[in-house]
Amino acid sequence: MNALKGSRGARIFAGIALVSASALVIAGCSSTPSGEKTNDGNKKPAADLTLKLGSLLPSSGSLAFLGPPMYAAVGLATQEINDAKAGVTVSMNSQDEGDSDTKAYVTSITTLQNAGVAGIVGAAASGVSKIILDGNVSKGIITISPSNTSPDFTKLAEDGATKGLYFRTAPSDLLQGEVLGNLMSQDGRKSLGIIFQNDPYGTGLRDAIKKTFEESGGKVVATAGFNVGDSQFDAQVETIKAANPDAVAVVSFEQFRTIAPLLVNAGITADHFYMVDGNVSNYGTTGDSAIPVSLEGAQGTRPGPALKDDFTNRLQKYWTGKGNAEIKDFTYAAESYDAVVLMALASLEAKSVKGVDIAKKMQAVSGGVEGGTACTTFAECAKIINDGGKADYNGYSGDITFDKWGDPQGAAIGVFKYGADNMYTRTN
Repeated sequence: MNALKGSRGARIFAGIALVSASALVIAGCSSTPSGEKTNDGNKKPAADLTLKLGSLLPSSGSLAFLGPPMYAAVGLATQEINDAKAGVTVSMNSQDEGDSDTKAYVTSITTLQNAGVAGIVGAAASGVSKIILDGNVSKGIITISPSNTSPDFTKLAEDGATKGLYFRTAPSDLLQGEVLGNLMSQDGRKSLGIIFQNDPYGTGLRDAIKKTFEESGGKVVATAGFNVGDSQFDAQVETIKAANPDAVAVVSFEQFRTIAPLLVNAGITADHFYMVDGNVSNYGTTGDSAIPVSLEGAQGTRPGPALKDDFTNRLQKYWTGKGNAEIKDFTYAAESYDAVVLMALASLEAKSVKGVDIAKKMQAVSGGVEGGTACTTFAECAKIINDGGKADYNGYSGDITFDKWGDPQGAAIGVFKYGADNMYTRTN
């Protein structure tokens, strides 16, 4: 997971987010030429498009705990776009990403590319997105990730490698690292140890945290990396313990479940922990998700604004209506939902279902160029486009507003703190 630059005028608000999907093909809208009226007197849509999209999100691997909100959000967005009957019908093909260790994405990305999709929501992990990106670009497929935060993607776009076909609705770790580094400094921490996973996500966030913390007067006294797929972390914990830092940042995914007890057993209590979007989760004290040590006092950051109840309620209704258990965390749900809506709006604006045509309109429908009338739902924005206007979609993940490199210019970073029940509360 990993993108936004403070130097690009990023605005920090507050957040949470998630993503979703289950394979949906929902029929929809048949329209007559623009300007003709329906029986109730409303204008017919300006287009009649069937848009093939895919999602590549984790239902297995170290990020599987993020899957439900992301899948739910993709599915809900697809359903609500099709229910709007506004000129675009989305056909969603959902596939498992796995992670860079399980490599489930190898089969999944081939399936999606061969299905002729115009755009793909995902991958969730920055490392996986870097692997699949060249193939998508060569086939003219948009890659829009709800959770890639590695700063590397901005550089790839600047170098021309993405050919305008890469976007993300989550901010860069340059921003998350800045927020977390400042949080530790504000807490009076002077020395820091960092345990990180050795991939684009982990190294990018490690560097961003280190830079901000040391610019604030602190010192990183130890770093210890591990590879995705590792299951033993004793050596990393020993390295950190030997340096005796007064703060420990853990940049990981599911591995935190193993790392946290080791740190506590080594005498480093959770009120010294600082966590990131890959491991901030409601663990609780019982059940399959529980961690067998207290996390009370631990803090963490995660991109995304505070979500409105009606959105989370709609997600729960959609997801449980498919026979699934209730969603516990909504990480990257908003970003996933907005990714689908933005591609559908760009398709309507372009009057095309080809990835290269849609990509050219992504910045416009986000308000990144040409201004536009602000709108907050697909139906509202689609009406503006169908009436001949310019739409500026402001979604659940924020104002978005893509820059020319596909990065969102406005971003939300939430700060969370754990209580005695190993559940978090947003503090900003």
